[in-house]
Amino acid sequence: MPFDVNTIPNISDIPNLLDIVFKGLLIGIIASAPMGPVGVLCVQRTLNKGRWYGFVTGCGAAVSDMIYAGITGLGMGLVVDFVSNDTNRFYLQIVGSLLLMAFGFFTYRTDPTRNVRPSRNKGTLTHNAITAFLVTLSNPLIIFLFMALYAQFAFGLQPDKPIEMAIGFVSIVGGALLWWWGLTWLIDQVRAKFDTNGIKLINKIIGMLVVLGSVIILLTTLTSLHFVK
Repeated sequence: MPFDVNTIPNISDIPNLLDIVFKGLLIGIIASAPMGPVGVLCVQRTLNKGRWYGFVTGCGAAVSDMIYAGITGLGMGLVVDFVSNDTNRFYLQIVGSLLLMAFGFFTYRTDPTRNVRPSRNKGTLTHNAITAFLVTLSNPLIIFLFMALYAQFAFGLQPDKPIEMAIGFVSIVGGALLWWWGLTWLIDQVRAKFDTNGIKLINKIIGMLVVLGSVIILLTTLTSLHFVK
């Protein structure tokens, strides 16, 4: 396939690229934040083995997230003409807000400590990363979360713009890594005082923030009725 110079971003594309990076970081953070199996595993390993073991656990999850984010992005990229229409995008964002709200409620009500088990041995950093990757990869339902996030943030990735798509996917992974870095740092700082109640508290806070954010964006979207002419 011949190289198309038109796919190279120019100076005028910088604001759009920054928008992609910002939204990608947010999507990566939000997708990683809920205390699912990998989140609990990350906290456990940080407490029992050390911060680096917890962080590589998050890195393994981030790689898996990148795969599902790519699958979702490519699929939604095929309907970019549909979402470029203001009316269609309006309704898509409404649906995305409602899905995120439901996800936030589910996160808040879920007890992430039900399957907490003590670690018997440390293993290698590589082993910890691979197991986290496989645990995350075994949950394809995350695709629906990515779909809701893409719709909510109007995160459009076009297959005919490979550089922008690559930047978007890297930004999502970057957001995920920022979350895991920050979480393991926090857990490492409060190691002596952190227990399963701390995991539950973090999960409830995340759930409330997701619900609050989705409500704010939903209200903002509903007040943008200027699209009706």
